[in-house]
Amino acid sequence: MSMFSKKLGIDLGTTNILVYVPGKGVILDEPSVVAISVLDNKVLAIGSDAKQMIGRTPDEIVAYRPMKDGVIADYRVTEKMLRFYFQKALGKWNIWKPDVLLSVPAGITSTERRAVIEAARRAGAKNAYVIKEPILAAIGAGISIQQPNGYMIVDIGGGTIDVAVISLGGIVASNSVKCAGRRLDGSIIDYVKKTYNLAIGDRTAEKIKIKIASAIPLDDELEVLIKGRDYITGLPRSVKISTNEITKAIDEDLKIMIQAIKDVLAEVPPELASDIIDNGITMTGGTSQLRNLTDLIHRRTGVQAYLVDDPLFCVARGTGIALEHLDTYKKAIISK
Repeated sequence: MSMFSKKLGIDLGTTNILVYVPGKGVILDEPSVVAISVLDNKVLAIGSDAKQMIGRTPDEIVAYRPMKDGVIADYRVTEKMLRFYFQKALGKWNIWKPDVLLSVPAGITSTERRAVIEAARRAGAKNAYVIKEPILAAIGAGISIQQPNGYMIVDIGGGTIDVAVISLGGIVASNSVKCAGRRLDGSIIDYVKKTYNLAIGDRTAEKIKIKIASAIPLDDELEVLIKGRDYITGLPRSVKISTNEITKAIDEDLKIMIQAIKDVLAEVPPELASDIIDNGITMTGGTSQLRNLTDLIHRRTGVQAYLVDDPLFCVARGTGIALEHLDTYKKAIISK
């Protein structure tokens, strides 16, 4: 690597894209949303500017998420989005092409993987590497993944819950289920519709989730006042919502998540299973921050679960560390 070569680590998520620069940390954290005009198929806005448009745009503008469940759903748009973030991270006048390391879901197919590498190179990367997300999450959480010791990582983001057991720098068993933050939001929207005849949008649902939701019922419930549109009169109205009704509303989704963890525990060799009992389950990703989720997992699996510091940035931090020690993590890198 020449001394001029810039390095970028990218956590390519369904809901957010984080850009990590070694020595600087996470310098960008933007929604993975692109606004496109239907008439001429032009990209109008990317990131936060585009997210502001969701649910508010005239018909001829579509706010679009090019990453679906951590995988590229729209190639052309993903490339534009990456190019935008590369430029934003490196500055407009930068002439050196960056070496880029991107996170990909554990269950990614080789075709999907090639698409990510190709999109990064067309967006201006000199070299593009990809590493599976659970491995990056483990590195970011400070686990020395090279050891012959079993660790379970549960990464819950916007699109998927990824569960993986890592030993000797590789993934021994893994599972990815499309039930995570966005699904919880959807269940909250449905619940408010059924119970209060009120239409609310994604952003309001997310607000309810962050402010009051809990994985297990609380004695001291939290409350939030929300505004939406009455389905019958069509007029705006507000209602007060409290924690335990939301706990009930997301119960099914939580069951699916817990099952995803149990399925992986069930296929782990006995030696590693005992490591996991000793080391516990490491929780990363934004949705892992749901109140009392670690307690629920402990209750349902019998294994202690721990939330890492800064769970949102864990994978991004992992990309940064891996970039600075590419040789150490050679085995984990799936190039070309």
